[in-house]
Amino acid sequence: MHLLYLHGFASSPGSGKARYLADRFAERGHTLICPDLNLPDFSTLTVTRMLDQVDRAIDAREPGPVALIGSSLGGFVALHAAARRARRLDSRHPVSRLVLLAPAFDFGSARDVRHAEVEEWRRTDRLDVFHHAYGRSIPVHYALHEDAQQYDAYAVDVTVPTLIFQGRRDSVVPPETAERFAASRPHVTLRLLDDDHQLQGHLAVMWPEIAAFLGLDGGGGRGT
Repeated sequence: MHLLYLHGFASSPGSGKARYLADRFAERGHTLICPDLNLPDFSTLTVTRMLDQVDRAIDAREPGPVALIGSSLGGFVALHAAARRARRLDSRHPVSRLVLLAPAFDFGSARDVRHAEVEEWRRTDRLDVFHHAYGRSIPVHYALHEDAQQYDAYAVDVTVPTLIFQGRRDSVVPPETAERFAASRPHVTLRLLDDDHQLQGHLAVMWPEIAAFLGLDGGGGRGT
């Protein structure tokens, strides 16, 4: 099974969660592939561009099932990447598992951005965002918001087994979004944790559940 980790908005493959999971997978003889979704330029980021990048990362692998692990915006992208590949009837790299960490299901609606801020973003074509990996603010073009409108997480028809971890104290992604998504989907398992958006306090709790969900063995045979 190919394992891909999709980092969150204004984050990177070097985030704490990415490094933690990569180390845990390596201990079991598996490689976690972490594409840098900031490339080639964070300012020109769009959901469609990230989906194209995920497609290229998957297509570069040998044939085999794929598990997508996505954090925050990466979870939103992972869900739509699975849907896109299902529509293409890709039998060489089927997405067989999804693990979503505080997924930003409402990203396309920009629910946390006030109308006046959206209008200013559209008018100036820039929204200054502090990028945690780069340690500075970077302007993001309005195309990110405009492009995201075509992606509705709640309308996606993906029925692969899905495991969601969501913090009850998440002030970035309201827990209600994960509860709404899981409520009518029997293939989705939702784990609510007493944590914030980063879920850093529960990495050691989540890891054995993730490993079991993905059916990983205790070692032997390096996978990808």
